[in-house]
Amino acid sequence: MSARETAVTVYVNYQGAIGSRFDRTYYVGQHLPLVMQAWQQYGLESVSAFFPAVEQPGTIAICECRFRDEAAMQAAFASPEVPGVMADVVSFTDIEPQRARAITL
Repeated sequence: MSARETAVTVYVNYQGAIGSRFDRTYYVGQHLPLVMQAWQQYGLESVSAFFPAVEQPGTIAICECRFRDEAAMQAAFASPEVPGVMADVVSFTDIEPQRARAITL
């Protein structure tokens, strides 16, 4: 598999304190389907949410976005749907999302 064909995973994480506002139900039921609907056409293959088993300061939530390849990820993040996806963040949290990119070898 060439570098161009290598799957790309983007982790979006939310860091906060105990009691930080984060509506898990909205995130899983509304926001993640919005992300999938917006970016699937560009090569987003899946989105998954993960939450710590124990409430503690630090990671509140992690989202895993799996893209077909680098070009798919770049197309999604440059798409006209980005403003709508980002505008929805305030619906479930006031924490600034942080992104980290990973590749599958």
